[in-house]
Amino acid sequence: MMAPVRRLLKGALSAMQLNQTVDPLAIGLPAPDFQLCDQHGRLRSLSEWRGQWLVLYFYPKDDTPGCTAEACNFRDDWQQITALGAQVVGISVDTSASHKAFAEKHHLPFTLLADVSGDVARAYGALSDWKLFKFARRYTFVIDPQGRLSKSYLSVRASTHSAGVIADLRQLGAHQA
Repeated sequence: MMAPVRRLLKGALSAMQLNQTVDPLAIGLPAPDFQLCDQHGRLRSLSEWRGQWLVLYFYPKDDTPGCTAEACNFRDDWQQITALGAQVVGISVDTSASHKAFAEKHHLPFTLLADVSGDVARAYGALSDWKLFKFARRYTFVIDPQGRLSKSYLSVRASTHSAGVIADLRQLGAHQA
């Protein structure tokens, strides 16, 4: 009796989820371009970071425990990351105003981008879109100075992620600026 109930629940959940996400992008492909507003309302695009390494991380929601831990670890490791010639940019479906409050509260020195429509998260395969709500999955992409995807993280442990990114930046050839 449990198997039919499980199948029914699985079918109902599958029907609720809008399967508009794409598979995460392959290493070596050009990173999808975007134009999004940052926490100050300024329009930003991927091309601004051309010529340097970029750690582009998607996260579900401002000021939640896991997202705060991840952001604060990137903040604490920010000097090591920038010393390697890389920048950090966070993206979620929250608004610029929410990002501004989050960044100020936790003294985040890097850019947060508001992907309210979820289009950029979708382009990176990082959108979980349900009928009633949507959020970005906790995915990270390292983009090389030429704008190509060099590394992807599809299973992220928020509390230790930034340290792994630093090690991988070194292995990928990022160097002291």
